[in-house]
Amino acid sequence: MFARVTTAAVSGALALSALAVPAAQASTAAEVAPTVSDVVVNDGKPIVAGTSSVTFKVSLNASHPTGIKGAWLSVYGYVVDDINGASWLDCTPMSATTSHCEATITLDVVGPDYPEEGDHEPLNLLYSNRQAGTRPVEVGAVAGDESRYWNESYTTHKVLRKSVLTVNASPEPIRKGRTLTVTGRLTRADWEKDTYVALANQYVKLQYKKKNTTGWTTLKTIKSSSTGALKTTTTATYDGSYRYVYAGATTTSAVASREDAVDVQ
Repeated sequence: MFARVTTAAVSGALALSALAVPAAQASTAAEVAPTVSDVVVNDGKPIVAGTSSVTFKVSLNASHPTGIKGAWLSVYGYVVDDINGASWLDCTPMSATTSHCEATITLDVVGPDYPEEGDHEPLNLLYSNRQAGTRPVEVGAVAGDESRYWNESYTTHKVLRKSVLTVNASPEPIRKGRTLTVTGRLTRADWEKDTYVALANQYVKLQYKKKNTTGWTTLKTIKSSSTGALKTTTTATYDGSYRYVYAGATTTSAVASREDAVDVQ
């Protein structure tokens, strides 16, 4: 998994044993395990990574009758061996039994500079496009009496490749009733090449907003070319703005281009 806390990152399998005590003091099977609730990753929004690092916050609440000694969370599980990393959280007691735990995590896009080695994938790094998608969120907690909780698939969260969309409407200014040409290009981050590449054969909406209004109207839907290019025409009516909107995909973020204002004479 690839989540890194700014303080430390440790193995998921080792996370629960890191705070272990001698067998004589260890919790017995009859003891109650800690509970974890209110898990929040990036304020509930998808994690969107371009070609540089992306930072986001994570948090959870953990409870146990004997209090909480430590908690951890990992976004981005990818392998199931001892390479797995878990991010220790900073925990603040809310009561004698419950703590609120949080951290800031960074994912770094490194591209071809960090090739895959065998069956293991490094922590914190985005270098393969297959890493995008819906990823498991693992959580764990250690109670004051050393009883432990661990769930490697507590929930899931989306980690997406960032998309970029441009727009240009011309000519400007234009006479009313004339044909306006609207061009643009759709690209997305390629984590393997550490750059943005064409996003082909995707449906994109052309939208219009009349000057001094707030609502957008979809004029038509077109498809990006093999190079990601967009081109269509529309009839100029009133002063207003045009933009392209892409709804996103399973591994790619949604995006709206900037507004391009057109003066109609």
